[in-house]
This record gives sequence, C-alpha cells and structure tokens, in this order.
Amino acid sequence: MQTALDSDSRRWVERLAAGHPLRDQTVARLREILLRVATHELGRRRSQLGAISGPEFDDVAQQAADDAVLVILGKLRDFRGLSRFTTWAYKFAVFEVSSKVARHAWQRQPPSSDSLVFEQAAGPLSQRPGDTLERREQLRILSVAIGELTERQREVFVAIALNDVSIDELALELGSSRNAIYKNLFDARRRLRGRLAEAGHPVTNVELSTP
Repeated sequence: MQTALDSDSRRWVERLAAGHPLRDQTVARLREILLRVATHELGRRRSQLGAISGPEFDDVAQQAADDAVLVILGKLRDFRGLSRFTTWAYKFAVFEVSSKVARHAWQRQPPSSDSLVFEQAAGPLSQRPGDTLERREQLRILSVAIGELTERQREVFVAIALNDVSIDELALELGSSRNAIYKNLFDARRRLRGRLAEAGHPVTNVELSTP
C-alpha cells in the first residue's frame, strides 16, 4: 500500500515517468546524484579495490550510477513512499557499488588462503593458531568450492558473506524475496561445508557467515 508522498518525492516520480517533458533532465539529475553516492561508496571501499585508481576508479563509479538509474526507472512503480525518494534511490547505487566491488575482487583475485574475507567466513578456524597449514588447506578448498556454486548461489554468497550486503537489500535489487535469498545462501553454505567434509576436514566448528 502506497503512503502519501512528500512533495519532493512526488516530483521525482512524476518527472521520471515516461512521457514527462522534463524526464531527460530529471534522469540526468538523478544520475548526477547517484554518481556522487557511488563515488563516495567506492572511496569507502577503496581497500577492496586493490590497484584500481584514476580513470578506472571513475569508470566503476560511472557504471554503478548508470546501472542504478536503469534499475530505478524499471522499479519506479515499486516506490511506496516509505522513505524519501532519494533515500530509496541511494540504496540502489550502494548495491551496484557493492556488486561491482565483489565482482572485481572475484575476477582479479579469487579468494585464497590468505584472504581476510575467508578468515571471517571460516569463523572459528581463524582461532586455531596451531593449525595454520590445515586452515590454509581448508580455505583453498573453500575458494575452489565457491567457483562450483550455481551462478545465483555465488552471486548471493559473494554479496552477503564477502561484501556485507544485507539480505533485504539484495532481495530488493534482485527482485526476489527474503526467503528465496536466504535459501540460496543456505544452499551455498551447505555446499561449501559439504566440500570441506568430502576433503576430510571437520566441519563441526565451521560456520560460513550467517547474516
């Protein structure tokens, strides 16, 4: 059920609608705002971008802003006025940045035994100082196993477990339900634990990032 929109949000929705005489200018303004949001968010996540800088950094921000605008235009009718329009729109830019950062990290440097991400994902494994070699082998198996997940399972696991995207935010972006996203995450975690078990590693104390 849609609530009464504040005047600013109502203007955004009206002017972004197809056929409105100010649509092109409004889309350009929205993109400019989202580009600033994307640039800020990328700066906040710079440590996850490795050597990306300069034009390449700007290009990632531009892509995130462009993709966020397209998603917003496609979901315009879904806006219910539960928050200001710009607040609602910011979430899409942040998600696009999160997705692109995760994809960049995966493509350029697949998770390895030295990855802090997997130290977090493996939980108690990182607390066993006497088992460094075993931990490295377990993390290597996890790295391979992530590549064996289905595309959706990998997308969900990378976004939530590796890049701290919330389930609700991911469900909104993917046009899915919270339960469906959690099911994909659950299946991914079960598959990863299973691969550890197949390789002869105990999984009793392994938790793979519960949101």
